[in-house]
Amino acid sequence: MGLGYGEDIDVNYADSYYNEISEDDPSEAVTPTAAPCAARELSRWDKLFIMLEDSHMRQNMLMQHVDDMVRVELQYLRDEMARLSADNRRACATALEGTCTGLGEQVSRGFDHTQRQLREAEVKCQAQHNATRHLLQDIQKAQAARLVKLESGYGHGASLGQAPMKNRPTHPKEQEATSADGTKMEKTLLAVASDLQRVQAQLAVFQRSSASRYIPSGCEMALFFPMRSRHAFVTVKPDRPMSLRSFTACLWAKVTESLNKTVLFSYGTKQNPQELQLLLTGRSVHFTVGGESRLVGAQSVADAGQWRHYCGTWSSNQGLASLWVNGQQVAHSPGVAEGHVLPTDGTVLLGQERGGPGLERDVDPMLAFTGKMSGVNMWDHVLAAERIAQSARPEGSCDDRGNVIGWGVSEMTPYSSVQYIN
Repeated sequence: MGLGYGEDIDVNYADSYYNEISEDDPSEAVTPTAAPCAARELSRWDKLFIMLEDSHMRQNMLMQHVDDMVRVELQYLRDEMARLSADNRRACATALEGTCTGLGEQVSRGFDHTQRQLREAEVKCQAQHNATRHLLQDIQKAQAARLVKLESGYGHGASLGQAPMKNRPTHPKEQEATSADGTKMEKTLLAVASDLQRVQAQLAVFQRSSASRYIPSGCEMALFFPMRSRHAFVTVKPDRPMSLRSFTACLWAKVTESLNKTVLFSYGTKQNPQELQLLLTGRSVHFTVGGESRLVGAQSVADAGQWRHYCGTWSSNQGLASLWVNGQQVAHSPGVAEGHVLPTDGTVLLGQERGGPGLERDVDPMLAFTGKMSGVNMWDHVLAAERIAQSARPEGSCDDRGNVIGWGVSEMTPYSSVQYIN
């Protein structure tokens, strides 16, 4: 490799060949002379080729050695990367688990703190309401006692006024004083009566506010339907088969807004999605068995924003169906699905009716219920009127649970935005 390519190299081809052909006689064959056996001296070209071959061999060996070294180093790097990746994965997993645990504990503590604050606020608000109610009741009692006292005094004065003429004062000034006292007493009675009316109105407003805000006593919880949606409903798993010849279905409901058809309670099959329904239509309530054409209804008994107790009873014998609101019978009709038996392969839904082939297929979201619902119960017989009235009382109304569906006992699964609230 040390030779310069620019050197002048003299090559004598005549010394290396013995088969030279004469130019004078091209047809004459010349027998080549055998090369001597002795080793001849290598020329510069031979040395150059030998050096190039040696260089090429060394280059190949060097490249092979470098390739082996690179392969070993790459394998080492791969092993190191795999080890570092495994270590980092374990470290990241540990750190992520610790972070998630810390966040979960923090969120849990925040939720517990918020829940405690809400409970304290609720207790404080309840205490204030109770104090206000007791104060209003005390004022009402005091005003009533005052009114009775004034009425008794006024009656005594009137009886004195009816005494014989000889006992009456004859002096004009005494007569004027008596008349003035009677007028003053009458004005006082009118003022007391006005105060009593105002107190009664305030007490009625307070009672309506309490009734619309709090869940009926004894129910402990309610289902909250915040919005209309085809996916917002509650499925109920009955404790007994639904092949019934008679039943009573009751529930508490506080509807936000009632449209042309708002479903409260529904039992449907693939063949008949409206097998059994308790629904609202504006301020009206309807109860159907065996289809929409067989119904019992009552007008102007449902109010938005107020807790109402709804019950429907039905017996296959003579098809006797009744509708109850707040413990009072508001509708009654015979011949409703007479001789009919409820099928067993249906689904009980709250707040929505079943679609044709499935739960949500062909379901109208405008039928969905919005508001709060509690105390859902169902019996396999017709309850007596006294028991229905008992279950409609705001206090302790959820203590009587049905044997087919029992509030707080039967499995009720909310979907979408529906949730349980206290």
